[in-house]
Amino acid sequence: MNQLRYLLLLFTCILGQLSLAQKMRNYSELGPVAGVSYYMGDLNPGRQFFMPRFGGGLIYRYNSHPRWAWKIQASYMSIQADDAESKSLNQRNRNLSFRSSIYEFSPQIEFNFFPYEVGNVVYPATPYVFWGFALFRHNPKAEYKGEWRELQPLGTEGQGTAQYRGRNPYSLLGATFPFGFGVKFHFLKIIGVGIEWGLRKTFTDYLDDVSTTYVDPFSLYYAHGVDAVKLADRSLNAPGNSNINRQRGNPTNKDWYAFAGLTLTVKLRKPERVCQAYR
Repeated sequence: MNQLRYLLLLFTCILGQLSLAQKMRNYSELGPVAGVSYYMGDLNPGRQFFMPRFGGGLIYRYNSHPRWAWKIQASYMSIQADDAESKSLNQRNRNLSFRSSIYEFSPQIEFNFFPYEVGNVVYPATPYVFWGFALFRHNPKAEYKGEWRELQPLGTEGQGTAQYRGRNPYSLLGATFPFGFGVKFHFLKIIGVGIEWGLRKTFTDYLDDVSTTYVDPFSLYYAHGVDAVKLADRSLNAPGNSNINRQRGNPTNKDWYAFAGLTLTVKLRKPERVCQAYR
């Protein structure tokens, strides 16, 4: 009997969802998103919203059901970190810093906890969660002599040198799986507003150009020049070659980046009157 009750309850829920979907016409939304982005990695092991910078982009959302939506988001994000801002004495002595622009393209799925439809007063707001897949490009830089120098070509951890043959240049392209949560609401019948926060765990440890150990400055000099040597070891208390083979970063923890922002979308289908029987 208990199993029969569970089956009946499940059947009732399915019918309810199908009935709910029939009351809403599929529609799309398009609009900008703007907010702040930040990073977590070797220069920021775990502080949320550490040294945030501007991020923004454009989203397209297709609402196929009052609880489900498909979203495509193209974003620009800027991240940075500086050992000088750390609470750790060891980090402040390491004295590394970077900033990077991230260009991201991401298809995502959203699940609304409550039925929601832009322009429908019966379904005015809902919290939601989202997850998806993303491709991104990054390019870490450091300020040196008044200029922002690209770090990847300099091989600051021995990439591209004869002495460190096992260290290949890292890719500036990557993949990640965005996930997060937010709140949606609407006004003026065609305007949707969302506030969301999402994290991205990457498969690279080089968003910040920091991962393994310090290398022999002479080997680095012959391969990439004096600027590579200066940017590879900027420590305050151990100049010269005394840091060779000492830990520069932690290769076991991959880097993260995150974005929190506000979306403002326009419903592309004209609002339609809902039959009173469905209200």
